[in-house]
Amino acid sequence: MTQVTQAISISETGALKAQSILATSGKENAGVRVFVKSGGCSGYQYGMAIDDRELDGDTIVVDRGVKLVVDRMSLPLLQGCEVDYIENMMGGGFTVHNPNATSACGCGHSFRTDGAASPDGEGSGGCASGNA
Repeated sequence: MTQVTQAISISETGALKAQSILATSGKENAGVRVFVKSGGCSGYQYGMAIDDRELDGDTIVVDRGVKLVVDRMSLPLLQGCEVDYIENMMGGGFTVHNPNATSACGCGHSFRTDGAASPDGEGSGGCASGNA
């Protein structure tokens, strides 16, 4: 496992919400796993999960008291991003502010990093509403 201090961060609002969720998760030493997968309107989709595992190759960052876990495949696409929590009239949810994204879908779930077509022909299925 690699210890990195600036690979990914979390906002103050995001940290407060994540700490609340982690406290009720029932998992000891749990953190927020942030990952990227193919799909969505723009090519890649963000994903987040409560996870108490630390896998080989994971990058672990503790920011504002929250453990953030990123796998080695997702790290290049998430380098320098900030996890945040937003609330609006449609509800609330986690979102990712990603400086690597060259374009993003209006739904906030998907992004592209190089302006190229979606990987493996995926991502033409329309927006998923809401946040991660």
